[in-house]
Amino acid sequence: MGNAAVILKKGEGRTIKAGGMWVFDNEIDRISGSFENGDTVEVHDFDGYFMGYGFINTKSKITVRMMSRRKENPVTEELIERRVRAAWDYRKWTVDTACCRLVFGEADFLPGMVIDKFSDVLVVESLALGIDRWKPVILDKLVKVLAEDGIEIRGIYERSDAKVRENEGMERWKGFIGAPFETKVEIMENGVKYIVDVEDGQKTGFFLDQKNNRAAIQKLCGGKRVLDCFTHTGSFALNAGMAGAASVLGIDASMTGIRQAEENARLNHLEDRVKFMCADVFDLLPELEEKGEKFDVVILDPPAFTKSRGSVKNAVKGYREINMRGLKLVEEGGFLATCSCSHFMEPELFAKTIREAAKSAHRRLRQVEFRTQAPDHPILWAADESYYLKFYIFQVCGEL
Repeated sequence: MGNAAVILKKGEGRTIKAGGMWVFDNEIDRISGSFENGDTVEVHDFDGYFMGYGFINTKSKITVRMMSRRKENPVTEELIERRVRAAWDYRKWTVDTACCRLVFGEADFLPGMVIDKFSDVLVVESLALGIDRWKPVILDKLVKVLAEDGIEIRGIYERSDAKVRENEGMERWKGFIGAPFETKVEIMENGVKYIVDVEDGQKTGFFLDQKNNRAAIQKLCGGKRVLDCFTHTGSFALNAGMAGAASVLGIDASMTGIRQAEENARLNHLEDRVKFMCADVFDLLPELEEKGEKFDVVILDPPAFTKSRGSVKNAVKGYREINMRGLKLVEEGGFLATCSCSHFMEPELFAKTIREAAKSAHRRLRQVEFRTQAPDHPILWAADESYYLKFYIFQVCGEL
């Protein structure tokens, strides 16, 4: 714990006053006392009012990440254990914990820390300097809390190799925490089996946030012809196959992803009905349209087209294009499932973009449902950054 206090400018700190977790560099008037980056410091309003404790890092635009709001609750091992227990209790109440996100950063009041559970393996991603110092304690407490419920963790792997760590002045790194173990882990979600590559897969190895959305498309796919775009390792495609789809085609530009998807199809004995193709979705969809191909269900699960506000305009063009192309391939009366995983593609803008795509494709849409990320990725209303996934299912009712 440092001996410093961060003093906000008059009129600043609106985000944390509303319950948010971040203090930006341009909100700070001065820093009094001595500290090292990564230390815990006090945060005060311009008039000296105590606002809480947080981790400081002057190399980052997010200069302070808040940890506690009460003077009597400094950042200690006891506080960390309470946070870990609360995070685990919440998952037990809300999701299937066989595979789930156990810690979701700011939304679990452990800012910058992500921990996923794949069967008996934990994968940790540490994205902020202050929380990184507490990583051993967080993991020790988490293993202890899980053991109390009879869950023994076989191994822990760190995937702190995201570029965003450089914004904190931290090196990108991945590797075992503790003894090495087999890093290809079999999991089951919604009755579908997957091999998760925690060492070399994207992010922590598997996208758990779409769990409930994958289940939602199952009821639409029985006996249908399904196209799954940006299939990654085949998760939506395999859910369609398990639901009894007549045929499924999954497309992704990554041959590594396609090979993993094919392995997952064999694992579920779906290789006869669920096929995969390595291709650029933006190039392939116009080709399918030109050939007159039609599908009963089209699923669009692209990667984030924007990771900053500055590139939102280009992202809108990408989302509009892919949705327009996808809509043209849906049979009248069929369904489109479409999503955006970019926080900066705000819900209203995403809806507007889909509306424009439908107009360009001359298709009418009837909304079936709107969903967000699974509950193990909770949305903290005071922390806008925790809300990122928007997922729609539409029925395509015909041409205008």
